[in-house]
Amino acid sequence: MAEASFAHAAEALRQNDRDRYLSTLVLSGAHRDAVTALYAFNADVASIRDRVSDPAPGEIRLQWWSDALEGEEHGAVRQNPVADALLDTIGRYFIPAGTLLRLIGARRFDLYDDPMPDLETFEGYAGETVSTLYQLAAMILNEGETIETGDAAGHLGVAHAMIGHIRAFGHVSAQGRIMLPWSIFAANGVREGEIFSGTESEGLSEALGQIGELAAEHLGKAEAAIAALPGRLKPAFASIAVLKAQLGLLARKPGLFVPAPDEPDWRKIMRLAWWSWRNR
Repeated sequence: MAEASFAHAAEALRQNDRDRYLSTLVLSGAHRDAVTALYAFNADVASIRDRVSDPAPGEIRLQWWSDALEGEEHGAVRQNPVADALLDTIGRYFIPAGTLLRLIGARRFDLYDDPMPDLETFEGYAGETVSTLYQLAAMILNEGETIETGDAAGHLGVAHAMIGHIRAFGHVSAQGRIMLPWSIFAANGVREGEIFSGTESEGLSEALGQIGELAAEHLGKAEAAIAALPGRLKPAFASIAVLKAQLGLLARKPGLFVPAPDEPDWRKIMRLAWWSWRNR
């Protein structure tokens, strides 16, 4: 079942997290399959909020994944192709289940409407949900041997989360959620009602601009840290090429709540391939 499960995971990732799917195209063979399985699992967990009507069924789905990772109802779990591919990957590359359980735990925040309180909390959330994926992808490229990529994975994960949430600001706000640090909005005189009603203001523009500057700082630190890594690990961080372009495109956003402009897939693939070639 494994080969079919990895193929299913790739299709699920292509449908549910296009950019991460494109980032796997610079990988090859078993490494690509394993990273794809990891990302497909993440895509399923990250999209739970959008697939449920209230937190209760979301909690059930997260608990299902926790049980799968802890070995409960193992046979039934294997009938899920994404879970089957992930469990094969965990076994082959010695992925620590505890790391994935922490990711699931962090994703519980998504199910509720509490605002992200401050920058420190956001960075912790990004570390558990995004930086973790970069760290584990590098571990897979290192044949399952643990390797320290903390600065690269840590900074790129925070930048990735910030850019993603600035790009999705209008969509998330329409759901009555604030996923970027509320303390930055409050410091600029922004009120919750403005965000939820889609009201633009100078303070809101300034707050989002400050978060964009923080994302750029993290990208710069990630780039320096990635440059110091062994060449075999660098493809795990190729997404930085797409993220830098997306950050630049935010300046062309016609409104704070409208969808952010983006590049076509072919251009992203070119960026990923060129970055990977230059960083061998």
